[in-house]
Amino acid sequence: MYQNPTEEERRQLLKSARTIAVVGLSDNPEKSSYMIAEALQHAGYRIIPVNPNVTQVLGEKAYPRLTDIPESVDIVDVFRRSEFVEPIAKDAVQIGAKALWMQQGVYHEKAAQYAIEHGLLVVMNRCIKVDHALLLR
Repeated sequence: MYQNPTEEERRQLLKSARTIAVVGLSDNPEKSSYMIAEALQHAGYRIIPVNPNVTQVLGEKAYPRLTDIPESVDIVDVFRRSEFVEPIAKDAVQIGAKALWMQQGVYHEKAAQYAIEHGLLVVMNRCIKVDHALLLR
């Protein structure tokens, strides 16, 4: 059974990360993905939207897939239903991300195992904004 990284490991990840690719980021300001990405942007992170249905969110160019992003990514933050996580985990490994973060309600044991086996830190079923507020105050 998968265990999330410790508070200290999550704190170190959030302190060292600069760029967060947000998979499933909506351009609708009323959606939680938008509100959370906006809060992370205000906290100083570079947000890269990943959504084939939008061209830009929060002033940043959106990309259809993780593998289309032309720069390095520290954290891949996932706002997709659990059944869609496995290919995202594979793409996160392919682009050399440091971590795969599945938002609250998103859980995929096999995808987590794959990412861990390829050297990524994996967080499941936790809100990155809540952890940021709790761990970096």
